[in-house]
Amino acid sequence: MQNEETAASGVDTQAETPSTPTRKRPKPGERRVQILQALAAMLEQPGAERVTTAALAARLEVSEAALYRHFASKAQMFEGLIDFIEQSVFTLVNQIMEREGATGAQQAAKILTLLVQFAERNPGMTRVMVGDALVYENERLQQRMNQFFDKIEATLRQVLRGAAAADGSATPSVDAQVRAAALTAFVVGQLQRFARSGFRRAPSEHLEATIALIV
Repeated sequence: MQNEETAASGVDTQAETPSTPTRKRPKPGERRVQILQALAAMLEQPGAERVTTAALAARLEVSEAALYRHFASKAQMFEGLIDFIEQSVFTLVNQIMEREGATGAQQAAKILTLLVQFAERNPGMTRVMVGDALVYENERLQQRMNQFFDKIEATLRQVLRGAAAADGSATPSVDAQVRAAALTAFVVGQLQRFARSGFRRAPSEHLEATIALIV
C-alpha cells in the first residue's frame, strides 16, 4: 500500500519500500534522555524490585552495550535523575526566595508544597529522593540525596530565622533550626509514605491544613 506522500506525488515506489520501517537514529543527547525517562518510568511501578540494566535495555529495545555508550555505569544513570531533581526543585525554590513581600513562614510553606507536588507528579523520582531505589546502588548516590535534603533544611532555616526574629524570639537562630529540622522531617515522611504505599497515599493529602498547623 502506498503511503500518503507517495500517493500525493503519483509515484509508485511500492517495490522499493522495505517491509519493516527503518528505526530513526536518535539525535545527539536524545538517547540519554530516553534512557533516563525509561529508568524513571520503571521506578514508578509499585513494588518494583531493583532495576537492572538488562531490564532497562529490554524496555528500550536496545542492547546493554548501547546503554553504556551513553552512561559509564548505572550509577551515572541515577546521577542523571538526581541532577534533574536538584535542578527542577532548586530552580523553583530560588524563585520562591526571590519573591518580595512574602513572609518567612509563607516561603517555608511554599517550599514544602513544592516538594510534595514535585514528588506526586514524579513517583519514580520519589523513590530516588527517599532512597528506596538506591538501596543496592553506589553509596555516593544516597549521599547526594542526603545533601539535597540538607540544603532544603538550610534554606528553610534561612527563611524561618527572619520569621522567628519578627515574632520577638530571643533565640531566632535556634528556633529556626528546630523548626527547619521538623519541617524537613515532615516532608521526607510524606514522601516515604507515598513511595511505600505503592503511590496510593498521596503526599498532598491534607497538606494545606497540616502546613497551617506546623509552619
